[in-house]
Amino acid sequence: MGLLKSLFGEAAEKALSQVKDAITAAMAEQEKKAASRPAMTETPRPEPVYVERTASEWRAFFREIIQTECVGYTFRENVPVTEIAGQVSDEFKLYRTRPTQVYKAEWGEPYTFVLYQGTDPKAVVMLGDGHSHDAKVKFLIARMYAKKAGLPYINFYTQMPNERDYVVGRIRKFLS
Repeated sequence: MGLLKSLFGEAAEKALSQVKDAITAAMAEQEKKAASRPAMTETPRPEPVYVERTASEWRAFFREIIQTECVGYTFRENVPVTEIAGQVSDEFKLYRTRPTQVYKAEWGEPYTFVLYQGTDPKAVVMLGDGHSHDAKVKFLIARMYAKKAGLPYINFYTQMPNERDYVVGRIRKFLS
């Protein structure tokens, strides 16, 4: 504070001291108020519960969600890629390390569910087991042909919890 006194005089030093005392008093008051309030505790969110299901149980679970939550849409199951893309062969680069090459639509994994409005397909829902099912050539071909058709491709891993709210939210997001 000696530098302040030498530059601005004793009045400035006194004013700064008063400001410092006021701030210290205000902080002490805030701490006192905080200590007197009951502590706020967050209600912990329950961890998702993984339910072991068979492939047919997963399909039934998703079928029920699509039927009840996707009002205005009809759906079909196990739709061959050729029903969306036709009997075509197109060039795609499915892997970064491999060159572009021709892939036939008939080689693609059948779409687990296709949602329709009228006769027009609007979205694809794919279910797969294993953490890398979506990296398999059949799934990549199916995804590329869905993308080419302009359809949202929604992928779910069946080894994950896939709680109802999560599934509904993802499907609605893709449909909007």
